[in-house]
Amino acid sequence: MADASGGGEKPPRSNRLIREAVRRREKTRAAELGHERAATWMQRPIDRDQLESETQRMTAKKKPQQRKGFRTSEYIVYPSHGVGRIVSIEEEEVAGAKLELFVINFEKDKMTLRVPTEKLDLVGMRKLSGDKIVKKALDTLKGKARVKRTMWSRRAQEYEAKINSGDLISIAEVVRDLYRSETQPEQSYSERQLYEAALDRMAREIAAVQKIEEGIAVSKIDEVLSKSAKALRPAGEEAQAAA
Repeated sequence: MADASGGGEKPPRSNRLIREAVRRREKTRAAELGHERAATWMQRPIDRDQLESETQRMTAKKKPQQRKGFRTSEYIVYPSHGVGRIVSIEEEEVAGAKLELFVINFEKDKMTLRVPTEKLDLVGMRKLSGDKIVKKALDTLKGKARVKRTMWSRRAQEYEAKINSGDLISIAEVVRDLYRSETQPEQSYSERQLYEAALDRMAREIAAVQKIEEGIAVSKIDEVLSKSAKALRPAGEEAQAAA
């Protein structure tokens, strides 16, 4: 008699093992049906679709939930893109080699990034900052802006490097230095763009750490900047008058 899976050749060992597993399951089912129908039930051929379904079930690998100290569903900071969420850890074959990858979603940017688990140090991916770092970043906003007397193109490069460093304190320094109160001259277009990029990165991380809406985080930052500007203004006016 031909093999129930189609063809008379001897099936591979893996298929035989799967068939045995299916038969064991069928024995349980036959016992439930009773002795009279058991023989008929056990003698029926195994359906091809059933065999394929069982093969997939038994050979499918469970996706890992944690690697290198990071776990799925965790929010992380990727330096050049800001806060993202690990949606899965997957294995893919690239150029004949198997790579394990973090699949990271940046919801606001509508972007998904795949990062090899072995290259975390190279790309600088890190966990969210702790409460102490967040407090230090907010305190950084209270200081006086430190603007170098160099060409804007040079300063712009330095600001952009700080934003893409992924370091929350450095990003806070950019926000502080480029902030303009109502009484100060307006920002140029390029200054405004860099300011908003830094503000967005900072607000998103604070929101993720404190589990609040991003808009609330922006309001917190604005409040600190506004109070700081008002506190520094009298001292600046006095110094100007003395000069």
